[in-house]
Amino acid sequence: MSRAAGRVGWIDLARVAALAGMVVFHFARDLEIFGLVPHGLTMSGGWALFARLVAGSFVFLSGMSLVLAHGAGLRWGAWRRRFLMIVGAAGLVSLATYAAFPQRFVYFGILHSIAAASLIGLAVLRLPAWGMALTGAAVAALHLTIGRALFDSVWLAWTGLSSTVRPSLDFLPLVPWLAPFLFGMALARAVDLRALPALHLPAVLTWISRHSLSVYLVHQPVLLGVIWLATRLG
Repeated sequence: MSRAAGRVGWIDLARVAALAGMVVFHFARDLEIFGLVPHGLTMSGGWALFARLVAGSFVFLSGMSLVLAHGAGLRWGAWRRRFLMIVGAAGLVSLATYAAFPQRFVYFGILHSIAAASLIGLAVLRLPAWGMALTGAAVAALHLTIGRALFDSVWLAWTGLSSTVRPSLDFLPLVPWLAPFLFGMALARAVDLRALPALHLPAVLTWISRHSLSVYLVHQPVLLGVIWLATRLG
């Protein structure tokens, strides 16, 4: 979308690319669920790295978006609406996965992590870029040093600091995933992205970026339905 409409085309493009990566990975994961590719394919090697890169890009872009939207002054109404949307969507994911996979339901996946990071991000929103980056580095250092050795409670698994973690289809604890969120905030604070050369995207790509949360929620049911139908027709 144009700069006049308050959007940054480069962010929209990056978000669409992240969504495309997500769809590719989940398509491969769904093929694995249906037994159409070897079991464990997406859990190791290049596929596992790809999944982390895609997840990290979403978290990073969310941090950037927080500063772009509220760096000049927190707009409580807009922030609250977006936060409640993410929390609601995270709840839907938990309920849906619990109904389908009760032993591995998503209790703290990417949406839960982004919601928590968005709340924590308010505490550092007024820091300079170096302060945000230093806070992100501290989170990463906490992961590399203490890691999952601080607690021994499944109820604190979401922190990333507990040695007891129940199985989940998607698990992105605050440590270390808060770090890329803070690094995204730091980059958006350090670089005036709105001053970059304008990138005018096709309307469909801008629409996808604007509705990224909806795309996230519906893409898996669509993929599963398509694969299920293809296996029946084949």
